[in-house]
Amino acid sequence: MDFSMVKQAMEIKSKLDKAQKELSKTTLEKTSKDGSIIVTVNGQQRLLDVKIAPDIINPNDINKLEKTLLNTIQEAMKESQKLANKQMKEITGGINIPGIT
Repeated sequence: MDFSMVKQAMEIKSKLDKAQKELSKTTLEKTSKDGSIIVTVNGQQRLLDVKIAPDIINPNDINKLEKTLLNTIQEAMKESQKLANKQMKEITGGINIPGIT
C-alpha cells in the first residue's frame, strides 16, 4: 500500500472539510434588477433569507413577483456555486473528484 497517497488523500479531505465549514459561513447577497428583492445564500447553496419590498406585491400581478423572486434566487445560487467550485478547484488542483468538484 502506498502510504504517501493515503496521507495525501487525508490532507485533501481535511482541506475539503475546512472549505465546507468556510463555505457554510460565507454569505452572498443578490438583489433583483429592480431592487425589490434581496436574497441571501451561503457558499453551500443554502437559502438563508429573502427580503421583499412591499411595493412589488400586487395581488393583480402576482406573476411578476414570482418571476422576480425565482430569477433572483437562481442568480444567487449560481454565484454561490461559482464560489464553491473555485474553492474546490484550488484544493484539488483542478482534479475532477466525483461528488466533490
